[in-house]
Amino acid sequence: MKKTSGERTLLASVLLSAPGPLVVGIGLVAGRSSTQLADFVRRTAELAAIIVSWLMFRLLKRDNAEDKARKAKLERTASRGVGLAMCLGGAAMALLAFLPDTGDKGNVLPGLVIALLGVVTNSWFWFRYNRLDRRDPSAILNVQSRLYRAKTLVDLCVAAALLSVAIFPGSSLAAYMDAAGSLVVALYLILSGANILRGKSRNARKAEAGR
Repeated sequence: MKKTSGERTLLASVLLSAPGPLVVGIGLVAGRSSTQLADFVRRTAELAAIIVSWLMFRLLKRDNAEDKARKAKLERTASRGVGLAMCLGGAAMALLAFLPDTGDKGNVLPGLVIALLGVVTNSWFWFRYNRLDRRDPSAILNVQSRLYRAKTLVDLCVAAALLSVAIFPGSSLAAYMDAAGSLVVALYLILSGANILRGKSRNARKAEAGR
């Protein structure tokens, strides 16, 4: 079966997201920023959600979407995976932001570089998924567009926090910016994830009522 543009884009998302947790994890060996550690947790959860979305999309195309009930179930599974991943990543970042400061943050440059590259890459995927969803509406592509919008904004926030740590190492400002970066990202992720989960719940209730 020939792969669709949506499936190819999802596969590219998986392949490009896969090294993220590993690279950020390696960066943690050199740096001990709470934002960096929370970023590792977030990227790991998001990678799992993207893999689930890719698998669900493949199943939908393989079945040719003939069974509407099965299609709705697969779409809900993918959306819940993304919503839960965002909430989990947000909760982890909020928790880590309140951990005691360990003093020297170490070298945060690897994490900063990854965050800046993430802004560029995630922006491209955000617009790519948005365009694909407009051309061929799909709940899975729509939720991926929302995920990558969140990832873009999160990476911007992470980059700003790590940049402050790099410029003002060991200062109170750097510590506050690091914690504030984690909290802002955590709040955005939790709210975005909750909106996705709430939206899927409403759609499920409407589907049940329409039967």
